[in-house]
Amino acid sequence: MSQRRKLVDTQHELSVRKQCDLLSVHRSGLYYAPKGESQENLEIMRIMDEHYLKHPSEGVISMQDLLFVLGFLVNHKRVRRLLRLMGLMAIYPKKNPGQRDQ
Repeated sequence: MSQRRKLVDTQHELSVRKQCDLLSVHRSGLYYAPKGESQENLEIMRIMDEHYLKHPSEGVISMQDLLFVLGFLVNHKRVRRLLRLMGLMAIYPKKNPGQRDQ
């Protein structure tokens, strides 16, 4: 998809609309530039990563409490999103209904 987006040329004799139609590319995708994470979110992610290395069994609520103690007022939805973005997940025994007790 990104290769086809690069083929669109604004100086070409064909209009941008026609080029996008021929290449099956949305015009809005040509102008969109992702913003990335804010400095505050990067700092929160760094703190959560350090804490996760020491305490891998703590989840979202524990991270939220830690951040509150450190002076960051964040809700559980933001913490969950950032943990998911970093690929971190609490380590605990999961349900396994397919296995019989041994």
